Amino acid sequence: MSAEAGPATAGARNGAVRHVRLPADRRTPAAARAVVRSVLTEAHLDELANEALLLTTELTTNAVEHARTELDIDVVADEVGLTVTVSDFAAGSGDELTVGTRNDATEINEVSERGRGLLLVDHFASRWGTTYLPTGKGVWFRLDRPGADPRGGTDPEGSATPIAADDRSAPSANAMSELMQTAPDMYADDPLPDFAAGLLSRLAEMVGAAGGAIRLDRGDGQGRQVLARFGRQPRDDSELLRVPLTVHRPYGGELELDAAPSAYARPLAVLTAERLSLHLENDRLRRADVRRQAWLTFLAEASELLAQSLDVELTMALIPQLVVPRLGQWCAVHTTDEWGRLRLAAATHADESMLPQLHKVLAETGQDSIQARLREASRSAAQIPLGGPMEGFAVPLIARGQRLGTLAVGRHQRHRHDPDEVAVLEDVARRAALAIENARIHAERRRVAQTLQQSLLPPALPLVDGIGFAAEYVPTGDDAEVGGDFYDVVPLPDGRWLVVIGDVSGKGVQAAAVTGLVRDVIRVLVGDGKPLPEALARLNETLVERGSGRYCTLALAAVGPGDGNQLDVALHLAGHDRPVLLAGKGGAAFVGTGGTALGLLDTITSPTAQIALAPGDSLIFYTDGVTERRRGRELFGTDRLRDAAAPLAGYSADVVAARLRAAAINFSVEPPRDDIAILVLRNDMV
Repeated sequence: MSAEAGPATAGARNGAVRHVRLPADRRTPAAARAVVRSVLTEAHLDELANEALLLTTELTTNAVEHARTELDIDVVADEVGLTVTVSDFAAGSGDELTVGTRNDATEINEVSERGRGLLLVDHFASRWGTTYLPTGKGVWFRLDRPGADPRGGTDPEGSATPIAADDRSAPSANAMSELMQTAPDMYADDPLPDFAAGLLSRLAEMVGAAGGAIRLDRGDGQGRQVLARFGRQPRDDSELLRVPLTVHRPYGGELELDAAPSAYARPLAVLTAERLSLHLENDRLRRADVRRQAWLTFLAEASELLAQSLDVELTMALIPQLVVPRLGQWCAVHTTDEWGRLRLAAATHADESMLPQLHKVLAETGQDSIQARLREASRSAAQIPLGGPMEGFAVPLIARGQRLGTLAVGRHQRHRHDPDEVAVLEDVARRAALAIENARIHAERRRVAQTLQQSLLPPALPLVDGIGFAAEYVPTGDDAEVGGDFYDVVPLPDGRWLVVIGDVSGKGVQAAAVTGLVRDVIRVLVGDGKPLPEALARLNETLVERGSGRYCTLALAAVGPGDGNQLDVALHLAGHDRPVLLAGKGGAAFVGTGGTALGLLDTITSPTAQIALAPGDSLIFYTDGVTERRRGRELFGTDRLRDAAAPLAGYSADVVAARLRAAAINFSVEPPRDDIAILVLRNDMV
């Protein structure tokens, strides 16, 4: 027979009939319940709702889980009761026909072996049966209205079958339905304890148990804890009925019931454990999801902290602080030197009193020592377990194919690292290795930049009788970047001194190369006795040809003794800011005539300005890093520089240079965006 035709349909003269085909997915039981509920409402059989919905849920869930095919749901209601048939399309043998047969198994365990759904059907249905067809299998059940004549209803084959004998030891349908359909309050902080306690107490009442407990181990190092308890503790554990909870690792547990042996105790305990296990699985998945989100947040924060430091030592000191105590009891970072030897860079322990012992254990050598295991981890580039007394494991620090060292982590006090924690630690090791490598690269660039910058500046200014020289130089905030500012003091063949200050456009290695070119060409030209205008013209030609599009502003001042105690200064400006003349008796003013920057045009102009410095007078040269020092939108500017210099009349060249440097630096809290160079020339004659 097929589900679409049969006496069951014909028997619904004054009731309702539904036939639907549903897919095999998790939403099918809910859809089937909706169909049955609509028929019950239409036929005015609301008193059968609890049992009908419970059995429909069990049969459809069982069919979805095992048959994994589409399902046909047939619902027939009449004035006496309701018949529901659930048919699947899994292949079966045609000789297994048990249509309309009441199951009269003497032991309920025989039924329980066929599935929990059939156990409930056998408890609550007025009659039930199975139908095997070439296209699949169907299971049907009949529920009669309480007090109604069962002969008024028919089974799917149209044959009346006797009502099940009353079993006074079985739980009531309403109680069992409530037990099976209850769910935890998901709005509670931890809904499972109250839910499990209610489930356990109802189960104990139905089977007459004197007590019971549900024990759960969440795999968090706390061991098996009591999730719910009911009644008294048994005197002998052997009297307990134990049912394991069907949950996945790391969860584990069991339901214990102090109940007298009966045909219903174990099957109902198993069914209750399965119901609770479903909610425990949801709890495990929810907690796992929350934990993974927390790990992702932790990794993001760790990456941000590691990225903020470009200092090698600080980065390595930060790594153990990130790991302990969240990912282990202790942590040690070892780095590899150029000979492949491991050196302890940083270590920490959750218990500070254990640090000396940790350092001692880490320093021990030998075949079975932690040092040997760390060397193996670094050499093999694989995770290596660490034995006692400091149990844990080590992971290599590898960045851009380079083996930088190892990250060793001690296990937690109460439990071993789970797979999620190991994966997070390996991720931390990768990020830490990359941060260490970036810090090392930055440190190397900083050393190169500092060395190159120092090569562009004179190691010391000359000591000349009657002339005071002083200079201040502040590199840009990024000390790994070479600037284009420079200064120099060069002796001239005629006995005078040449004061030079300049600024090459741009930053970096190319700017430094042009700066070195300018400095060397000036030294060669003036050393050959070339006049300053000619030296500037030759330098301009050189920059146009070899300056790679960069230009340079320059201030040259040839200074020598004049009449009396004066110093005569011949000043040439090639696109550079005018210097400040600070009179020894007070007052400050800009001097000189502007000219053309070098490297932009084929020909330049650079007028000569003759300046006489009386004793105590100073000439202050500077680069645009001073005047363009920024505070928000406000610049330090040339006027503020002149005003800052005016009160310094009478002070030595060293004091004037230092005070002006401090004034420029203190103008803003931000690090300098450009190099700051200040050069002071003073008449020290008495």
